[in-house]
Amino acid sequence: MQESVHEQFMRRCLQLAETGLRAAMPNPSVGAVLVYNGRIIGESFTSPYGGPHGEVNCINSVKPEDIQLIPDSVLYVSLEPCSHFGKTPPCSDLIIQHKIKTVVIGTSDPNPLVAGRGIEKLKTAGCTVIAGVLEDECRAMNRRFFTFHEKKRPYVILKWAQSADAFLAPLKNSVTLDADIEALKPVWITNTYSRQLVHKWRSEEAAILVGTHTVLEDNPSLDVRDWTGSNPIRIVLDRSGRITEDFSVKNQKIKTIVLTEQDGLTNLENLIYEPTAFDENLAANVLNVLYRYSLLSVIIEGGNKTLETFITAKLWDEARIFTGAPYLGDGVKSPEITGNAASAMMIKEDKLTILKRHD
Repeated sequence: MQESVHEQFMRRCLQLAETGLRAAMPNPSVGAVLVYNGRIIGESFTSPYGGPHGEVNCINSVKPEDIQLIPDSVLYVSLEPCSHFGKTPPCSDLIIQHKIKTVVIGTSDPNPLVAGRGIEKLKTAGCTVIAGVLEDECRAMNRRFFTFHEKKRPYVILKWAQSADAFLAPLKNSVTLDADIEALKPVWITNTYSRQLVHKWRSEEAAILVGTHTVLEDNPSLDVRDWTGSNPIRIVLDRSGRITEDFSVKNQKIKTIVLTEQDGLTNLENLIYEPTAFDENLAANVLNVLYRYSLLSVIIEGGNKTLETFITAKLWDEARIFTGAPYLGDGVKSPEITGNAASAMMIKEDKLTILKRHD
């Protein structure tokens, strides 16, 4: 079916919004396009957190010779314009100030501070508002933001790599606290290209989480060294303080939050200890901490036990599973998971499957 004009320009909004997703967190990324008689006279997306929103940048992008066309143009935005003062003034006020007569909106804003108020303010001022254009796509674009406000938790992505016979890793002896850290070498199941893709994914999320065993076995850095962009905040589960200062996750190069049952620990600027109950509600307890820190998303790269904790609690949204070519014959079994198949692709000899959780 051929798309309508409104849908075509909304797709451009989505393309723009994707550009600013990570930098805008914990705000949503909004794409905005200003159209006069079928011609785009301005377009942009949300600035990094604390900066102007997409609508502001869009209007400011209009060339001087086209400014007089703004009132008679149609403004397309992927998310409802805000109606409250935060770090920036309300976008709805700016739209009204410029006397824009028609506003086409992808989806309403789930933030209780907005939640329809922006649309009502525009209508009260005499604007024609058309809402719900490509609504599913617009919600999907800011799925982290919607999950955060509607479910009061971050958007959870599970990620693991398994062998062709469904093992996460070969069996290893337990690591002792006085082990030679430099001697700890991970066993690579996937190829270089898949591992680089994982670093790209890390750059797109607010946080990355691993359990104690993963740290003790692999001494991971949990950074984006094979990609460009921001490092996610590191979240480490360490119930009884087994992870010593020698491990990379405690090097303070990246902000790290350690969830623990230990008492009396001293917080540093980039190393924070959060008291957490490691009980039957561990997954929910962890996500509650991340929610308090306004972290919109987390990618979980833990071992079997950590992954199973979130799978069993049904507190996950996406699973990204690599299946490599090697056969291990024995080892740590990969988690069992069911979900809606979203996509599958080959990365040379590796297969990547992405699942979405059943609602």
